[in-house]
Amino acid sequence: PFRIILVTAPDLKCARKLAKAALRARLVACASLVPKLESHYWWQDKLERATEVLLLFKTARRHQGALEQLILEHHPYDTPEFIALSIADGTEKYLSWITASVR
Repeated sequence: PFRIILVTAPDLKCARKLAKAALRARLVACASLVPKLESHYWWQDKLERATEVLLLFKTARRHQGALEQLILEHHPYDTPEFIALSIADGTEKYLSWITASVR
């Protein structure tokens, strides 16, 4: 019933804005930001490279759709990354904290 959502952002300012919006909406229990991620990817038939910030959102599965909508509405990219990973296991106390933190 829990997810880690991966989202990349162009810079810390944008990543912090997305994290704050998700937290204020109570869609996530935590947003961890990993700066200085170097991404290599195909975009419009060209090989690209960019420095980005990776956001790791911890949430409940029931909030995945609303979180995706929030990211799509506030993200500056035409095609923002939004990848959901199921949490197979975790400490009972941590998973309970996620449940209590999101609404």
